[in-house]
Amino acid sequence: MNKLIQASLTATWLFALPALAESASTVAPKPNILFIMADDHAWQAVSAYGESRHLIQTPNIDRLANEGMKFNHFYVNNALCGPSRAAILTGTYSHINGFYNNTTCKFDGSQTTYPKLLQKAGYQTAMIGKWHLETDPTGFDHWEILPGQGRYYNPPMIRNGKQVKHDGYVTDIITDLSLDWLKQRDTNKPFMLLCWQKAPHREWEPALHDLDFDHDRIYLQPDSLFDDYSGRGLAERDQNTTIEKMMRMNEDCKFVAPKSLTPEQKKIWDEYYVPRNEAFLKKNLTGHALTEWKYQRYLHDYLGCIKSVDDNIGRILKYLDDTGLATNTIVIYSSDQGFFLGEHGWFDKRWIFQESARAPLLIRWPATIKAGSVNSNLVGNIDFAETFLQAAGQPIPRRMQGSSFLPLLQGSTPTDWRTAFYYHYYEYPAFHRVRPQYGVITDRYTLVHFYQPAAADKEPAELAAIPNDYWELFDREKDPGEMRSVFGDPAYAEVQTNLMQEVFRQRTQLKEPAKDDPIAFGSPDFWPVSDPQAPK
Repeated sequence: MNKLIQASLTATWLFALPALAESASTVAPKPNILFIMADDHAWQAVSAYGESRHLIQTPNIDRLANEGMKFNHFYVNNALCGPSRAAILTGTYSHINGFYNNTTCKFDGSQTTYPKLLQKAGYQTAMIGKWHLETDPTGFDHWEILPGQGRYYNPPMIRNGKQVKHDGYVTDIITDLSLDWLKQRDTNKPFMLLCWQKAPHREWEPALHDLDFDHDRIYLQPDSLFDDYSGRGLAERDQNTTIEKMMRMNEDCKFVAPKSLTPEQKKIWDEYYVPRNEAFLKKNLTGHALTEWKYQRYLHDYLGCIKSVDDNIGRILKYLDDTGLATNTIVIYSSDQGFFLGEHGWFDKRWIFQESARAPLLIRWPATIKAGSVNSNLVGNIDFAETFLQAAGQPIPRRMQGSSFLPLLQGSTPTDWRTAFYYHYYEYPAFHRVRPQYGVITDRYTLVHFYQPAAADKEPAELAAIPNDYWELFDREKDPGEMRSVFGDPAYAEVQTNLMQEVFRQRTQLKEPAKDDPIAFGSPDFWPVSDPQAPK
């Protein structure tokens, strides 16, 4: 090369170095991701959602809404703990990730998950809290999980494969461990932390210092506490989710103390519950009066658990503020599904109905989200993986079935954003006899197909003559409590046809197996659905 040309190029390159360095220094760092999730936290029990009974104040969760974005239409694919968590990790529906129910399934940790992909992209990753997927976590530099459902008091945990024991209350402990990990992490890497709480899962055992948090408040009852299920079919009538029949006096209603309590802890427990239980027994309640008493005890215990979750979120947010991490950390608060708080006389989840399939979702990311934003698009738990990957600048695998809602966080809605969210629940008859069902939820309607369960041949004789394969349609604008099906009503003929077509379109697009219950029919082969009931 000519020496003059070489010298000129060298000078040009040296002159450009400061500009290159300045450009590199202004590239935004990858955001940290802190995903806080509760188990069975009903959106009705987040004060930011303004539920009419005003059940509880959640100032720290509300802070995420005030400083970030609140989602009004966030749904889960399958309202059950394990299946929802599997969908969150993989961005896929149950028939793809293989985790359909909590009774027979184990999560295949070898499949693609967003923690693995973020770890590969240079993130330091950790999972702390309730896992509930039967196999060890994968894709995490550090993990410490509760075995199974875990205990509220003095819980054993599994730390990177080794069993350890903790003293104290589970919500405090999971938060302590999460904060410890944040303090000890490699600060040269972005982090992704899953802080997944056990609370407020059944049996709803509050922190001992919170037992008198509501001072024996009498909570307003939902209008449908004594629902007779008229205007609906067999599924709503033949189930085991009622407060009246299925809420156990010993464990659920606190007539027996948890075995894991120390003598000192049991003394505090007894000082609160024993005199109140004795007062109840003297009343000798029956019928509706007994159900109303159970409802009050249930709400006290459930909401007491949520108070602790909210308090501990406050601790985490304070740490982010104090360390300067708040600005570039995406903080997510959600639940693995919703929960019934007496609506239709029920507790638990599983159903496609609003109290069950809908969950709270609040996200703060000061660098991107306008404070106080409210979003009404249909967003699902299958969208988390794609969103986190896009936020981290990573490609989204084709296997994933959700959509990144990063544009929504940035204040814009893609023109092709979904207008109907697909739902499919499988587990039957285990635990609560909630029948298998699939359908779609829109901003106004819910269409659900209760299909014949594999165990139908074992049905009680008195149910044999009642149709167990049928559709229901609910207009939530006119019937927000989903109390009367309008399926077959001529006034809804067009809506019904359009929504049924949408169901089968999505079943084909999502590669749902034609046999709806893959556990009963063996390993699914994936082919486009062909259903004789599909509208032509």
